[in-house]
Amino acid sequence: MSAPDVYGLKSGVAGMTAVVRDYISLTKPRVMVLLLLTSVTGMVLAAGGLPDGVVLVAVLVGGMAASGGASALNHWLDRDIDQEMGRTATRPVASGRVRPMSAFAFGVILTVFSFAVLLAWTNLLAALLAMTGTLIYIIIYTVWLKRSSVQNIVIGGAAGAVPPLVGWAGVENSIGLEAWYLFAIIFFWTPPHFWALALLIKDEYRAAGIPMLPVVAPRSTTNLSILLYTVLLVALTLAFVAATDKLGVIYLVPTILLGGIYLALTARLFWDDTRPVILGLYKYSLLYLALLFVVVMVDGTLG
Repeated sequence: MSAPDVYGLKSGVAGMTAVVRDYISLTKPRVMVLLLLTSVTGMVLAAGGLPDGVVLVAVLVGGMAASGGASALNHWLDRDIDQEMGRTATRPVASGRVRPMSAFAFGVILTVFSFAVLLAWTNLLAALLAMTGTLIYIIIYTVWLKRSSVQNIVIGGAAGAVPPLVGWAGVENSIGLEAWYLFAIIFFWTPPHFWALALLIKDEYRAAGIPMLPVVAPRSTTNLSILLYTVLLVALTLAFVAATDKLGVIYLVPTILLGGIYLALTARLFWDDTRPVILGLYKYSLLYLALLFVVVMVDGTLG
């Protein structure tokens, strides 16, 4: 498939629609939605309800741009290994529909725009935190660890844990203990979530030379690692309620239920690690994090 010109222009309405779709795809919208949810949770918990409207819009717009910019840069950097994996081979840069330098420029523009928006309508701390998340994702994870270390997603996954810090800082111009708990929850959620995905596409990661845990370790080691991280995650979510006066029973009861289901699904891997079971675990991990943060917002507002 031939690449578009340097500005991504094609003739005709259908062509332009396809270009827009590809550039939206560069921002990884589904990932962005979850990141924005966690940033809003940080804001709501800091404010004890809905934050100031200007701050809310600024964090959402700045967060969208930061997430989209980092994702576009990831597409640019990973275009070679994306071509080796069936799950990613059709991505805009990997498939040649968007030129690498166009994706790079798009990513840089979004990143700079994010910093400017957050600096202008929130504060310097929030802007710097968003930039830090981008740098962790691009430099530490994508460039350094992803292709070289089995700890890639363990360490590099910290990038996805930054949004609640940005949200909290946008409201308070500081980072409270509760914000760090939200950071830690995402940090410990990320490895078991991605290892479940890696179990599903282990052969693709191996073909691309990516040392994800299921590629370099026995299946039993991966299953145990998923369980141990999930135990730590659930313990952390329960400890959260004791560490703050912003949360109570409204948070605790659903959290126990959600965590119990997550633990049961991870434990099941030890006697049934067939593809449908792993896929169910992967999908539930996404639902788990989303519902957990919604519960935090509800209790943080009503409590």
